[in-house]
Amino acid sequence: MTTFESVDGTRLAYHRTGQGDPLVCLPGGPMQAWTYLGDLGGLSAHRSLVRLDLRGTGESAIPADPATYRCDRQVADVEAARVALGLERLDLLGHSAGASLALLYAARHPERVGALVLVTPSPIAVGLEVTDRDRREVAETRRGEPWYPEAFAALRRIWSGRATADDWAAITPFTWGRWDDASRAEAARQAKERNTEAAGTYYSDSVFEPMAVRGALADLDAPVLLVAGEYDVALPPKRIVEYATLFPRGESVVLAGCGHQPWFDEPETFVRALTAFPA
Repeated sequence: MTTFESVDGTRLAYHRTGQGDPLVCLPGGPMQAWTYLGDLGGLSAHRSLVRLDLRGTGESAIPADPATYRCDRQVADVEAARVALGLERLDLLGHSAGASLALLYAARHPERVGALVLVTPSPIAVGLEVTDRDRREVAETRRGEPWYPEAFAALRRIWSGRATADDWAAITPFTWGRWDDASRAEAARQAKERNTEAAGTYYSDSVFEPMAVRGALADLDAPVLLVAGEYDVALPPKRIVEYATLFPRGESVVLAGCGHQPWFDEPETFVRALTAFPA
């Protein structure tokens, strides 16, 4: 673990492992500690993974001002990490909500981005519409799973606006390629490593101006890879191609048998996809 200070004096931490050129990794959640990323299915055999603990998570300090948990305010933390690493440009990987932070960084500091990898990215930052029908089409491909009836009933209540906290928990299997003992244990472990208070601030109102973000990214001169999971209801595969068109050098890949964390579901497939990426 290595620590550094951000612009407001908050002590932040990153965890580095592996060989090769550094790849700075931004966790999702939002506001999940870095540990769930592991070594991204073995990617550390090809890249030096620099996994950042966002402020208030993992080994990073709790900031004096809770408003700095906002996604747009944390762009300064990514830039401080670049300076601390002594890098002219960053190769950035953002997962889920962490992809939103990576996108805002790329929009604000395009000259500092060498390459961008967005793994099952949230569509919020760019205002990409994902409908309930899109998600239903993906969910229904799991009809043969034993957990499906209960999980799908919860999903329908969410769509109707009648959801309870139990319903949100019940749809968890839809985010995994396999819902078995290993994924159940991992999901339970991850739930304990999320800063829920900070998560509520991360996507605050007015954090994003999607059209402005799109406009900035339209001029991004860096290769961008978007990775989707075949079973991911958060970002259905049919929307990933549209997402990739927002970047001049964007490309996309859909990984079979994968959910929202594809390095966990199919690690070898995930690593092959990333190592084949031109950057």
